[in-house]
Amino acid sequence: MRNVTVENGATPPGSSWLKRYYFLRFAVAAVWVALAFAVAKSSPPFAAVMLVAYPAWDALANVIDANRSGGLGHNKSQLLNVIVSMVTAVAVALALGKSNGAVLLVWGAWAVLAGVLQLITAARRWKSYGAQWAMILSGAQSALAGISFIVLARGSAPVAITTVAPYAAFGAFYFFVSALWLTVSDARRSSKRAAA
Repeated sequence: MRNVTVENGATPPGSSWLKRYYFLRFAVAAVWVALAFAVAKSSPPFAAVMLVAYPAWDALANVIDANRSGGLGHNKSQLLNVIVSMVTAVAVALALGKSNGAVLLVWGAWAVLAGVLQLITAARRWKSYGAQWAMILSGAQSALAGISFIVLARGSAPVAITTVAPYAAFGAFYFFVSALWLTVSDARRSSKRAAA
C-alpha cells in the first residue's frame, strides 16, 4: 500500500474499505469458531473441510484487501501471506491423511508466518491509517500461538479442531477491535474538521 499523507485531520483515503474489511474478517472468523465448537468437533469430515478452508480464506481475503489497496505488487507482505496461506491449505489437506498432530504442526508453522506478515502489513499501514495497534498485537500473538501449536503437535496430548478454534477466536476479536478503532478515529477526525 502506498503511504498516504493525511493533512488537517482528513479521513485517510481507503479508510472506509479497511473498516468493512476488518468487520468482514471478524464475521467470517466468528462464524468459523461457532461452527468449530457446534458442529465440527463431532464431525471429522466437516472439521477437515474447515481446517483447509481457514487458511484458504485467509489467502483470498489478503488478495481482496491488496487489490483494494494498490495491488499485490505494492503490498509485498500480503503477497507473501497469500502464497503462505495457499501452500498451507494444500499442506493441511495432505496432513489430514497422516494425523491430527501433523495438521497442528502445519497450522503452527502457518500461524507463525502469517502472524509475522500481518504484523508487517499493519506496521506499514500505521502511517496512513493509524489505529493499527490491534493488528500488530494480533500478528504477534498469532506467531506465539503458532509456536505453541508446534510444541503441542510434538507432544502426546490429543488435538482436534477445538485446539485451534481459540486462535481463530482471538483473530476475530482483534479484527473487531481494529474495525471499531478505525470507526472511532474517523469520527474524531470528522468532529475536528467540523469544529475547525
